[in-house]
Amino acid sequence: MKARWTRSSGSGTGTGPRDGTGATCAADPSVAQPWPDQFPERSHAESMTVDRAQVVEAARKAAVGGDWAEALVASYVWGHGRRGYGPHRLRAILAEPNLVDALARADAALRAEGAMEAYGVLSGAVKGLGPAFFTKFLYFLSLATDPPGPPRALILDQRVARVMRAHATRVGLDAGLTFAPDIAAWIWSDGRWTAHRYDVYLRWMNAAAERLALSDIGWPASSPDLLELAMFTGVWDPAA
Repeated sequence: MKARWTRSSGSGTGTGPRDGTGATCAADPSVAQPWPDQFPERSHAESMTVDRAQVVEAARKAAVGGDWAEALVASYVWGHGRRGYGPHRLRAILAEPNLVDALARADAALRAEGAMEAYGVLSGAVKGLGPAFFTKFLYFLSLATDPPGPPRALILDQRVARVMRAHATRVGLDAGLTFAPDIAAWIWSDGRWTAHRYDVYLRWMNAAAERLALSDIGWPASSPDLLELAMFTGVWDPAA
């Protein structure tokens, strides 16, 4: 699986906004203020890209100075790419009066208790900010700081949840459980995952990445985010 992902990573034709290797993606500079200092000037709109290191640095700056809105913009831009509805949606989120407080409380929970607790703080806390995007914020914040763990925060969105659903369905059917598709669809729905479900996801991803690292395919150690990327881009399809 890693070999296939690596072969395709340089083509720039990946699926969705997290293109290519997933570390660099196209960016829309019109999304909102505040524009992170670590990103290219807005005047470079036609050729602008943002890489993971830039987002991590923005999150690190936020952790030091409390610039939570800037950290959210950074993770949103990286995850969203150039899709047309992004700027309007992000401006609406940034206008919510409780946004900064919610992000600050999530940071405190992440540092003190871990990813599941931070997820619980943000779940349903801010209008328009769902788990597909606030888990990106938590993911980059966990890379920029030193939260307790593992498991560290990872991105969980609809596409990844559907891969988890396909995997759970296949395992259940292989075990002779004819009701497996219905249970998998309920557990791994398209959204509104609970903090407990997020914790299950993180622990499964870490365990799966550890098993891959012990195999003979050259999978790097401590890389559950690489597995998440493989799932997001369709490199690993458990239903195939």
